Amino acid sequence: VGMILKRSQVGARPCRMCPWLCSPQVPRESLFHCGVLYEDSLHSPLRGQLELREDVRIYLEENYEQINVPVPQFGGSDPADIIHDFQRGLTAYHDLALDKCYVIELNTSVVMPPRSLWELLVNVKKGTYLPQTYLVQEEMVATEPVRDVEQLGAFIGRLCRGKDTYGLRRRRARPRISRREAGSCRRIRHFENTFVIETVICKTS
Repeated sequence: VGMILKRSQVGARPCRMCPWLCSPQVPRESLFHCGVLYEDSLHSPLRGQLELREDVRIYLEENYEQINVPVPQFGGSDPADIIHDFQRGLTAYHDLALDKCYVIELNTSVVMPPRSLWELLVNVKKGTYLPQTYLVQEEMVATEPVRDVEQLGAFIGRLCRGKDTYGLRRRRARPRISRREAGSCRRIRHFENTFVIETVICKTS
């Protein structure tokens, strides 16, 4: 899938979730407030540990996940709303800084399905820490505009309705993005697995 793996020492704080989630019955919707501490040896090697926070909503019956990444404390990446729709096999990124949507085929090699992610976060809630892991960087290029977002399904259609929306394609693995290219790229850091993902979205060159 054209990813560049950056090894980092990553620790995690337990995810905190709403009290009603402790019910023994599996809820239709689950809300987790999560924070991960990690080191960024690529962009901020002198800052030590950074913190990434996000809210994760998991819809087990509808088989999709919605992630909200607020404005990061130390900058370097954009706030975003993300939907992983496992029924449609699509991922949508709404870059809140640009108010633009980007859509690509769901990458199931890095995104846990709703049931697995729910079980992971419940275990973290119980006091289990995420293991040391990788910071994964994936590079993407914006392609053609999407004229009709309703064809993307109800969940992504609702997220991207009224916004400029573009398709994405993944870049093949290659050397690091040049300084000139970096100026036309946006970064979104998020996690929906046991590692942090940095999604780099660049304009078509």
